[in-house]
Amino acid sequence: MFKRMPTFFFLCLFLSSGLYAQESQSSVLTMALTGDAIITRKLSVYQEPEFLRMIEMLRKADMAFTNLEMLFHDYESYPMNQSGGTYMRAEPELVDELVWAGIDMVSCANNHTGDYGAAGMRMTVKYVDQAGLVYAGVGESLPEAREAKFLETAKGRIAIISCASTFPDHSRAGKTRGDIPPRPGLNPLRHETLHTVTAGQMQALKEVAETLGMSVGNSETRLRFLGENFEVGENPGVTSSPHAEDLEEIAQVVRSASKLADYTMVTIHAHERNGDLSVPAQFVETFARAMIDAGADIMVGHGPHVLRGIEMYKGKPILYSLGDFIFQNETLLRLPYENYEPYELGSDKHVADFNASRYSNDTKGFPARPEVWESVVAMPAWKDGELISLELHPISLGFGKKPSIRGRPMFADVETGKKIIQDLIERSRPYGTSIIYENGIGVVKIK
Repeated sequence: MFKRMPTFFFLCLFLSSGLYAQESQSSVLTMALTGDAIITRKLSVYQEPEFLRMIEMLRKADMAFTNLEMLFHDYESYPMNQSGGTYMRAEPELVDELVWAGIDMVSCANNHTGDYGAAGMRMTVKYVDQAGLVYAGVGESLPEAREAKFLETAKGRIAIISCASTFPDHSRAGKTRGDIPPRPGLNPLRHETLHTVTAGQMQALKEVAETLGMSVGNSETRLRFLGENFEVGENPGVTSSPHAEDLEEIAQVVRSASKLADYTMVTIHAHERNGDLSVPAQFVETFARAMIDAGADIMVGHGPHVLRGIEMYKGKPILYSLGDFIFQNETLLRLPYENYEPYELGSDKHVADFNASRYSNDTKGFPARPEVWESVVAMPAWKDGELISLELHPISLGFGKKPSIRGRPMFADVETGKKIIQDLIERSRPYGTSIIYENGIGVVKIK
């Protein structure tokens, strides 16, 4: 018996070490992160291998995210007088298509949140919640819209905090002093913009303002004109900064969430640019870094419908925009009067006529811009709280195809995929981020 104990002991040690290795390997948590989802048609009916392989990748991730830039309701509410552009609405059952695709978490804060008022937002939240998706970024009050939501997984608890900097002002959630109900809406990140101009340009602006009968004040070097701030300076240009109160309130939520979750993700819907659309506005960069400082593990941007660069800040990834994931904005069932009116389209015209007028028969706007239909699925992986890899899987949404086909994502072909990753390499270079193209995907160098 005693002679057999060492063998038994080493056998147990071998088995336990194997179990430990298996447990250690399974502790790696993966995410599949995507950009804007404007969904108006079913996904589950399609069978292309490139599409199904992409879907399988989303499903295998421990968490998959998209920005839900769509409202789900049956026209219980009327459209507001102002929207985020095209008034978004789709059949409620399409929420289940996102679940079918493997999506677990969504942001509901974007420029279309209030297209159909508070009622449209509430109906959307109802269907999203019933489908089992974790959502963030909207609520019956500003504190509720700001709050973090959590997803429980076998590999760790994930928090999400979502906000938007691009929105009609009526969409912004409000506070209450207890005597009047708060305003339902989205979690806003407001910002201030300063235009630096020459002395000559300032004088010209003042003359225009005076001609229009506007007050110009007594300052020689500063002017508030048409809702914008102007200042005389040596280096003309535009600078922007996040609204201090919004920044601090969102940061406080992140500080709390990071203590309650294993991984904390902050997302922002931001159209604002710094020159080229692929470059985020200065305030967006300031906000993103502040969220990492507050305890976020990753920042995910969306909104401009194009890819923006990636920054590794203090070892944490900032994805300034993941572009489009689903872009089916041309196949909405109905549009309100407010969409047709600017194009002088009468009641005898319909959705296809609106598309033809807006995009001049696909010769301008979204249909004419290839980069709108090119994106990536970002796949970060963590182990024991540390980022160990970040892969970028290029996808194509069918640029040049007809409206009934384009807008649905699938893995890009080799040529398009290489071009997409090269775009990200160039757009990430100003942040000092190194991305390598290998085996058909982009790989971010983790320092």
